[in-house]
Amino acid sequence: MLANIKLKSREVNDKLVEAREKTLEIGEKREQFRPVAARGAVLYFCIVEMIQINWMYNTSLQQFLGLFYYSIEKSQKAQLVKDRVQNIIQALTKKVYRYINRGLFERDKVTFKLMMSFKILIKASILTSADVGVFLKAGSGIDDRNKKYNWMDQKVWLNIVALSKHKFGNDHSFFYKELPERIGRLEKEWRKFFDENEPENSIIPDFEEKIAADQNIGHFLHLCLIRSVREDRTVLACNQFIKKVLGDYFT
Repeated sequence: MLANIKLKSREVNDKLVEAREKTLEIGEKREQFRPVAARGAVLYFCIVEMIQINWMYNTSLQQFLGLFYYSIEKSQKAQLVKDRVQNIIQALTKKVYRYINRGLFERDKVTFKLMMSFKILIKASILTSADVGVFLKAGSGIDDRNKKYNWMDQKVWLNIVALSKHKFGNDHSFFYKELPERIGRLEKEWRKFFDENEPENSIIPDFEEKIAADQNIGHFLHLCLIRSVREDRTVLACNQFIKKVLGDYFT
């Protein structure tokens, strides 16, 4: 009896060790798929926040989970986990976009895609909520009556001042710190840029190379400048930004 008990005890201990190893292995595998859950959370809260625009856009968690599981099942398989994760993320983002886009009024479609882009970049620690705030509000909260250039509207001047005072990204850099002075140094070029028919497709004086060099936040910096100096071209600039962040499929 004692011999049998010892034998059973050893078998149980071996199985416990094996179970602990399996648990660790499963935990590691689950961690590799965490970016899928993170993207799902970002997309779900984009959908939830659309209710603030119009109550008709209300979508239940159950509806979203259906899209989530469908994307996992139908996305392209891959041998490497990192490739599989990327395939699921791409399939999920497209599926959610198509599903929600069908029920949006035309005027709100760019808003939804812009929210998706911003939240994805915030989750990736490329943007901060304050960055999105400066894009939305620009110079509306600033009082500065020392406008330097007569050819510039007061509203545009306040937007430029707001950009020069804002710290962009997680490295908190004053990217546009010298913007008011640089406009003075290249006033002719800047005035030409302000008067362009398509400023979103034109070279930005003194900043083009600097913006292009920052692959992570450069697209957002370009968008903020267009929104500040040529508000009438903001929607077109937003579509360009969405295309660069999410891809051609979304535009």
